Amino acid sequence: MTTSPAVPPLIAGDCLARDEFERRYSAMPDLKKAELIEGVVYMASPVRYVQHGRPHFVLAGWLSAYEARTPGVISCTDTSLRLDLDNEPQPDLLLALPEHAGGALRIAADGFLVGAPELVVEIAASSASYDLHQKLGAYRRNGVHEYVVWRTEDAAIDWFVLEGGRYRAQPLDADGCYRSRRFPGLWLPVAAALARELGPLHAAVERGCGTPEHAAFAARVASRP
Repeated sequence: MTTSPAVPPLIAGDCLARDEFERRYSAMPDLKKAELIEGVVYMASPVRYVQHGRPHFVLAGWLSAYEARTPGVISCTDTSLRLDLDNEPQPDLLLALPEHAGGALRIAADGFLVGAPELVVEIAASSASYDLHQKLGAYRRNGVHEYVVWRTEDAAIDWFVLEGGRYRAQPLDADGCYRSRRFPGLWLPVAAALARELGPLHAAVERGCGTPEHAAFAARVASRP
């Protein structure tokens, strides 16, 4: 009688194909977060309230407020994403169009997300984070149209838009907001976000979703062929 060898554990820095990464990750149910970025395994550090937990919660509420006013969009938190054979990140947050509205994201038979969402949000410690280097390159190459990074230790939020195959930093509007190009009405008042103030964030979404552009977009997303 032969026995199957034990599945090797995931180790930060391992160079793996995506299938092997998933096999090892699935064999470690107590592991909270691991990502495959450009074929290299990255493991999560302990999560601190100020630097990650609270900012993550604040932006999750912001996206939830938008989804409540835009039925049909796809959003989630901390979900593995099969981008390509060398990349399976676990974005802090994402927002995507449904397939019938032109979205590229798919839900596989085994429940995984496959493809590129229109918008990804990551909470990073600083500009030295791999979120702004290796992961940014993977999102860019796979066609994530908008990439938002909150650099908590730098007290800054970057909003990148894919233009001509490159990410370009988007400027704030006159009200100090970033405005999504892919999701009409999704407005982010940066000062309120940095202050962790939920009320102004939700108010900005309310204003954005009161525009004719959002009404037309919401009708398109909600309708099915």
